[in-house]
Amino acid sequence: MQFDPQELEQTAIYKLLTGIVIPRPIGWISTMSEDGILNLAPFSYFNAVGDDPPHVMFSTVRSNNSNKDTLNNVLATKQFVVNMVTEDLVEQMNMTSQPIPANESEFELAGLTPIASLKVKPARVKECKITMECELVHHYTLENSKSGGATIIIGKIVMFHIDKRVLLDNYKINLDTYKPIARLAGSNYSKLGEIFSVKR
Repeated sequence: MQFDPQELEQTAIYKLLTGIVIPRPIGWISTMSEDGILNLAPFSYFNAVGDDPPHVMFSTVRSNNSNKDTLNNVLATKQFVVNMVTEDLVEQMNMTSQPIPANESEFELAGLTPIASLKVKPARVKECKITMECELVHHYTLENSKSGGATIIIGKIVMFHIDKRVLLDNYKINLDTYKPIARLAGSNYSKLGEIFSVKR
């Protein structure tokens, strides 16, 4: 079967794309408003985009042509933190996906501990094994949208924070202790399953 995106409802496109492009890592993005309010929200349109220098990206939808607090905060302060989600934090991550007033903090809602970053103002999630402090370098809003589109954020990593329990020799990550999760379609998530190697 073939589908022309121009002829589909947006909900159909969303279901197809999020069911096809799997698994997706989750960027749990913490930001700070100009008034000092901490914000925390998960994004599965997220990934690394380069290592020289290191950059990550995430994309946030603009439902009804309205920005999420995360986007407003990043555009205002030019900073954010990526907190990586692991198996033990799934419930808290899910709690922070719900919309709450801009003057309230998801850290408090989910019972998470904010700790100071070293080079940026937004706080990190203490409970996360890996966090990355980032500075905004570029943003781009997708054009010709059906319901508000999405804005892509690219940030340069200016500091890595890695729990020594997940770090092996030679800067390798111990997947047995890291235990990351990934986003699938709908309400489904995945853990790491069977791992196999293919040498280049």
